[in-house]
Amino acid sequence: MSAAIARLNVRKAPGYDLISGNVLQELPPAAVVLLTTLYNSILCLSYYPLLWKFAQIVMVPKPVKPAHDVASYRPISLLPIPSKVFEKFFQKRLRFDVDLSYLIPGYQFGFRPGHSPIQQAHRVVNEIVTSFEERARCTAAFLDVAQAFDKVWHIGLLYKMKYSLSGPYYLLLQSYLTDRYLQVRYNGMCSDC
Repeated sequence: MSAAIARLNVRKAPGYDLISGNVLQELPPAAVVLLTTLYNSILCLSYYPLLWKFAQIVMVPKPVKPAHDVASYRPISLLPIPSKVFEKFFQKRLRFDVDLSYLIPGYQFGFRPGHSPIQQAHRVVNEIVTSFEERARCTAAFLDVAQAFDKVWHIGLLYKMKYSLSGPYYLLLQSYLTDRYLQVRYNGMCSDC
């Protein structure tokens, strides 16, 4: 856990709790042990803390855009830094414990380690060349789904994961995805939750 905390980007803005990366890096060893105990308890109980599911949305203006237009702002979600550390810890553990190779097709390259866009371009070119050589048809569809991550249907995602993950991991992800709250902060004012 100490290594994960040491690698934190201290320039990242903290969430509503104001615990920054600097604060975590300055923790004494005994506090890091307590934080590790907390993370292990989250895994054992399959329960994600409610306070870590609260995001503060900061509206950052895009350059040279009209201030009165909603599309002129980029929403940035600020979550508590300890929750981000846990997410990285959990992601690493999940990748180690669960065989995801049959869940994700080999031709899906987005957000996967060891799968760069250049490799995907080589794969597509290779498919085209092979089709030309075999005088076969080669079709392709390229999709760029706008805000794909923001619009994921959580119930459908959980349904698919239920049969692929062990009970504790599934319950933890279910806890992680439900009862999330946000508050928009702009010009020193905050919306209701």
